[in-house]
Amino acid sequence: MAKLIYSAIMSLDGFIADESGNFGWAAPDEEVHRFVNDLERPVGTYLYGRRMYETMVYWETGGDESDIERDFAKIWRSADKVVYSRTLEKVSSARTRVERDFDPEAVRRLKASAITDIGLGGAELAGHALKAGLVDELHLFVVPVLVGGGTKALPAGFAAQLRLEEERRFSRGTVFLRYETVHS
Repeated sequence: MAKLIYSAIMSLDGFIADESGNFGWAAPDEEVHRFVNDLERPVGTYLYGRRMYETMVYWETGGDESDIERDFAKIWRSADKVVYSRTLEKVSSARTRVERDFDPEAVRRLKASAITDIGLGGAELAGHALKAGLVDELHLFVVPVLVGGGTKALPAGFAAQLRLEEERRFSRGTVFLRYETVHS
């Protein structure tokens, strides 16, 4: 069975974007980006909310500035993408389909049948998946910045047991934390 992995780059105070929607502070440097590429390489399908898809679709045609970006673009383009949105009319990337509603049972079936891991992007979608008990791992990159408010990386009003399985500190202060969810 494939793992469903929620990945997020977040501020120390727990936000993926500030109150104005800005997330430029989260852009990974070369060291972090190389590590992200290695984490994402085994992912065969990405599940996205609309806003995260609109951010990530850049990689369909972009990412030619460096070897690291070309590598990530290749990884992203080779994966299937499912976008959960009631408003997105059409997709602008290959290997992509839109689902109008998040169906936990459909995701369970996908996990059971997939031979590669499934990435999960977007805080709102991750909140639904966490509350449904679908998330197996959280990959959190904590950036040494405080933004004071905005879009939370993790849902409010939700509690879960997690087990720290890996941690890594990068040279500019970003910290990677890999947690497994503890299912009762």
